[in-house]
Amino acid sequence: MEASGKVLYRQRQVFFFFLLGLSLVAGSEPRRYSVVEEAEGTSFVTNLAEDLGLGKEELSSRWPKVISKGNRLHFQLNHETGDLVLNEKLDREEFCGYTEPCVLRFQVLLENPLEFFQAELQIIDRNDHTPVFSDKDIVLKISESSAPGTTFPLNNAQDMDVGQNNIENYIISPNSYFRVLTRIRNDGRKYPELVMDKALDREEEAELRLTLTAQDGGSPPRSGTTQVYIKVMDVNDNAPKFEQPLYRVQIHEDSPIGSLVTTVVATDVDIGINGEVSYSLFQASEEITKTFDINQKTGEIVLKKQLDFEIAQFYEVNVEARDGGSLSGKCTVLTQVTDVNDNVPEITISAYTKEVPENSPETVVAVFSVSDVDSEENGKVICFIQDGLPFFLKSSSENFFTLLTEGPLDREERAEYTIVITVSDLGSPRLQSQHQVTVRVSDVNDNAPAFSQRAYTLRVRENNSPGLALGSVRAWDADEGTNAQLSYSLLPSPSAPQPAPGALVSIDADSGQLFALRALDFEALQAFEFLVGATDRGSPALSSQARVRVLVLDANDNAPFVLHPLQNGSAPCTELLPRAAGAGYLVSKVVAVDGDAGQNAWLSFQLLKATEPGLFGVWAHSGEVRTARALSERDAPRHRLVVLVRDNGDPPLSASVTLHVLLVDGFSQPYLPLPAAPDAAAAATGARPERLTVYLVVALAAVSSLFLCSLLAFVAARLCRRAGRAEAAAAAAGALAGPEGHFPGHLLDAGGAGTLSHSYQYEVCAGATGTTDFKVLKPILPYFQGHTPGPEIQEN
Repeated sequence: MEASGKVLYRQRQVFFFFLLGLSLVAGSEPRRYSVVEEAEGTSFVTNLAEDLGLGKEELSSRWPKVISKGNRLHFQLNHETGDLVLNEKLDREEFCGYTEPCVLRFQVLLENPLEFFQAELQIIDRNDHTPVFSDKDIVLKISESSAPGTTFPLNNAQDMDVGQNNIENYIISPNSYFRVLTRIRNDGRKYPELVMDKALDREEEAELRLTLTAQDGGSPPRSGTTQVYIKVMDVNDNAPKFEQPLYRVQIHEDSPIGSLVTTVVATDVDIGINGEVSYSLFQASEEITKTFDINQKTGEIVLKKQLDFEIAQFYEVNVEARDGGSLSGKCTVLTQVTDVNDNVPEITISAYTKEVPENSPETVVAVFSVSDVDSEENGKVICFIQDGLPFFLKSSSENFFTLLTEGPLDREERAEYTIVITVSDLGSPRLQSQHQVTVRVSDVNDNAPAFSQRAYTLRVRENNSPGLALGSVRAWDADEGTNAQLSYSLLPSPSAPQPAPGALVSIDADSGQLFALRALDFEALQAFEFLVGATDRGSPALSSQARVRVLVLDANDNAPFVLHPLQNGSAPCTELLPRAAGAGYLVSKVVAVDGDAGQNAWLSFQLLKATEPGLFGVWAHSGEVRTARALSERDAPRHRLVVLVRDNGDPPLSASVTLHVLLVDGFSQPYLPLPAAPDAAAAATGARPERLTVYLVVALAAVSSLFLCSLLAFVAARLCRRAGRAEAAAAAAGALAGPEGHFPGHLLDAGGAGTLSHSYQYEVCAGATGTTDFKVLKPILPYFQGHTPGPEIQEN
């Protein structure tokens, strides 16, 4: 018999795996497996690699995980072989009680990439429980007037096993009065019923002792016994009778303890003690006696403990009404428990990704399941998240959901999201539960550095010290971490050619601080520009540029330079001033320049010293030296003026120039030598006459050594020329003393001022040597119209 049971078990396994293969081909049904309860903790269930069509290495690389309800570790998965084995012994009665089939649902989760499968494990019952009667002794009081064929229901035995391992039949010990029949209740349980085959005779046998045996259908079968004591009672010909044999009632699961379920009523037409009816629970299981209680006198059935629809939906309560004699009546109370929305939906997170790269497309963030043990509308659930988030829920199967991103995220817009998953049932009132999921957006180098300004203008004063900080550029990167770490560098400007920036400035790669490498000179370089690059340390690196223009500010480091009269260390230049000149007469003009710029180059002129302070004045802005009053006979013939030229810098720099003014009575054309005279040319070049004579004599002697006559003629001509120069010197001396008479009218100024013509500037030099030569040269530069000329005197 044991061998036949094993063959039957093997056949059932083959049939179950055949159904499992069909479900795998269909793809929509969960994978089903089976295991016998109380199997060892390492019992083999299946090979997941073969079931899922994956290689062992592929299965291991995808990090499989087995998830059961409540996250209990019922299974153990070998990642290398793919074998799924039990992690503990499974007791079918603990998981399912009397429910058959007993199915344990679990999920197989593959994390890389994310994928999951539903599976079911059927726990097959084994005959590990013996039938047990709740009462060790059953006492029956049977009237001797009972006719053969009368039936007497007996209390049934309890067996935790199910199916064929549950109670199969009842056996009574051999006797001549009774036999036992096995009956089936509405809930499928079997109970014994005693049938009287022969009428009793109390006088012949007042008491019977029988043994009732309950036997299950397992292999090998198990059995339990109880003693049945039968007392033969005197005649009581009317048994109590209920108003209805079957009561149907409904009661809410949230009814408080002590609530009235219903009231049963039975009557007995007998009188006296045979008509007194008492009520009791009949054939009540342990669960029934813990749940219900009946008032023996009134028949009111009340609750003894709280009901739970999720544990039991209905109860079958048998009530016996017994009179004072030995007669009794039976009725059944079918109690249906109605569901109340008293269970909050539950959320079970199966997989959860805490960090998502910001450039990822639609990505699975979490996989979870929801459940509600209530029934009908109370057990139906809806799931949603708050609005305004770039996430959405997708239902993959019944009560299974995935949380996904709508598309690529932007960490710079928002770095972290807190998603509240809300699950609500459809009961009344609705119950809901929430679960928070925090998702951090990881950074990707998708933002180039940005400078605070597109162009920077820095100013530095010339003559700076090398290493001087010129300023700084600043860029920022919206990324974070390494992607936001910046380094600065110098780049050449693509504009017009100019010094390379690396020769003038340097930059701190970390702070963006700019430093001068050498001293700058405004007069050599007023401005230069270059590009600064900022590069992050991402992969790939991103960069940006900004233009930097450096303006060199002028410093007052150049003193004024006098262009006229030129101070070259030779004999000072002497200006001729006619004694007939009036106030405001232009004596000379000091021309100066300054290499600086701006106000550092603004020049002002000042008469620093004068032989006669009240006679001359200098215009502060033009440098013109003019007479302050008309000349008189008492004024000295020679005057020395020191003019100060000062710039407007801070501190100011200055230069001075010395003018010599010679007062004369006038000029005349006959005093001017011919322009072609060689001596005049020699005088204009500043050569000394004696040295020129020697040169000429030597040259002429070398050339005319053979011509004595020519040499004598040359000597004679030379002596004549010396006589002419003596006469000219005498005439000049007379002019210094003041000429008598007047100049020719064609040499006078047309304006009547007594000066030379405005159209010419003459250069007159008075010889200071012993020869006392005085030469008047012809005009060298035309003067601009409208400007009062001043004679320039050069003294040899």
